[in-house]
Amino acid sequence: MKILHVSVSPRGEDSNAWWLSQQIIGRLHGSVTVRDLHASPVPHIDADYADALGSPVEPGHAAAARGSLALSEQLISEVEAADCLVIGTPMHNYTVPSSLKAWIDHVVRVRRTFAITPDGKVGLLRDRPVYVAIVSGGGFSGPQAQQPDFLTPYLKVALATIGLHDLRFFTMERLAAGPQVIAAERERVATALMQPDFF
Repeated sequence: MKILHVSVSPRGEDSNAWWLSQQIIGRLHGSVTVRDLHASPVPHIDADYADALGSPVEPGHAAAARGSLALSEQLISEVEAADCLVIGTPMHNYTVPSSLKAWIDHVVRVRRTFAITPDGKVGLLRDRPVYVAIVSGGGFSGPQAQQPDFLTPYLKVALATIGLHDLRFFTMERLAAGPQVIAAERERVATALMQPDFF
């Protein structure tokens, strides 16, 4: 199995998002390609990309090799080559961090990963599991949620646009409460992931 790990936290391997991602990857047993959006930031789209998306046809090979459009092609190819994705991300201001949004802007590309039809947008990539590891300083799920969650619904819609519907969410919440909560959340997650039917 080929696993694409999209690592989003600015704290890298010291982060809870990395720890949670590694717990998931350990259960998947495959070769891992890491796309670290902090160590190697994905730039925002540029004029070549914007011109290509504004054109009624997909750009030729020469145009596709320029600027951020070339990076877009590389990032899409990484997704296409993977049997599953693991996205490890913190929640920033109730939604995805800007680095993950930039990655999504490159991967969700008209005529390349989705088509516009009379019935709406249709994903062009084959579906595969996407494991999303979310960490948050506050609580955003359940009856005692303390803040809104725009991250989960956004990812569901954005990734479904390109054909990725099989999303599985794993969370560690209220981590701002301190080390004891972090330790308890890690223990809870580790126990849950050991269940034979959890995946």
